[in-house]
Amino acid sequence: MLLTVSGPPGSGKSTTAHGLADAFGLDHVSGGDIFRELAAERDLTPLEFNKLAEEDEGIDRELDKRLREVATQDDDVVLESRLAGWLAGEYADFRIWLDAPLDVRAARIADREEKSQKQAATETRARAGSEAQRYDEYYDIDITDLTIYDLSINTARWNPDDVLAMLTTAVENYEPNSDEGKYPITGVSYDF
Repeated sequence: MLLTVSGPPGSGKSTTAHGLADAFGLDHVSGGDIFRELAAERDLTPLEFNKLAEEDEGIDRELDKRLREVATQDDDVVLESRLAGWLAGEYADFRIWLDAPLDVRAARIADREEKSQKQAATETRARAGSEAQRYDEYYDIDITDLTIYDLSINTARWNPDDVLAMLTTAVENYEPNSDEGKYPITGVSYDF
């Protein structure tokens, strides 16, 4: 089974993806972890590395290529990244989008990265605009188009355990043989 967990920074992707991987005995591959590791290797913050990626499209393309390869070659995995649902495309069994209001996400990021909530909100807004522009330019992906996702959850409305319980129930009750609603991914250029 291939599950994807996508959403903006601070939406709860990592927490939820870890929980789903544990619940179903799946591997967990995180695009965010890979991105942060690549940034740290260059002694850059994620925001600085994101700015560098604006100038060097090879950074995004290499990361996205790795994630697409996981989706096309591996099974029994939870693939987590902002573009996971799009990159996994037809290979995904279940695509999940998580979100929360910016102030909630900024507070989570501020706590995680030990910075002010105002700084986290400013950086998150800038990062989102930058990434949306690149996704559209590179792959013809409109990150605001949520129609490809099977479930979209505002993680600020429930605690992490409740979000995981909802998703676990949904995945457990998913019947691939009677699935008539898988939304196709069309118009995306997987040119890495």
